[in-house]
Amino acid sequence: MTYQDIIKRITPELEELIGHLWEEMIKMRTGRADPSLIADLRVNCFGQEFSLKQLAVVSSAGAKEIMIQPWDNSYLEPILASLSRSSLGSGMMAEKNLIRLSLPPLTEEYRKNFLRILSERAEEQRIMIRKVRDRAWKEIQDGENEGTIREDDKFRGKEELDKLVKKYNEKIEEMTEKKKKEVME
Repeated sequence: MTYQDIIKRITPELEELIGHLWEEMIKMRTGRADPSLIADLRVNCFGQEFSLKQLAVVSSAGAKEIMIQPWDNSYLEPILASLSRSSLGSGMMAEKNLIRLSLPPLTEEYRKNFLRILSERAEEQRIMIRKVRDRAWKEIQDGENEGTIREDDKFRGKEELDKLVKKYNEKIEEMTEKKKKEVME
């Protein structure tokens, strides 16, 4: 196995880590009403648990309002119950077959807490990237010890590995900065 094979093998793993961070960030509330905030909310309906997006159309109705339109009117009460248990701190208004969810303005305390959590999530992903890098570097060194990777290739592999890790850490930084700007608006 060459160092290129090792690097090719870890690239999808790094992409998955970035994707996981992106999914986490989407669920974090910023100043705008985003349907993804509640789309995965668990709703107990007829003795089973469903995500909200399985039971209703969830859409944004302006900067501070989310509309939920259940597929069936019998889903209305369970959805309302789940929303009231959620920690969104929002106002709900139920109409015939529609729920309007008004999100309160973000407080300074919420913004500070958000930034702290965002930094923690980003650091968790950086740690995971370092673990993947360390594992790949160990494989490259083991390959050199076994004679399947030359010494020159070992150092080329280390350089490429460092470039790849730097690229993914920069992606994390970009994503984090973009989300910080969103919440501070």
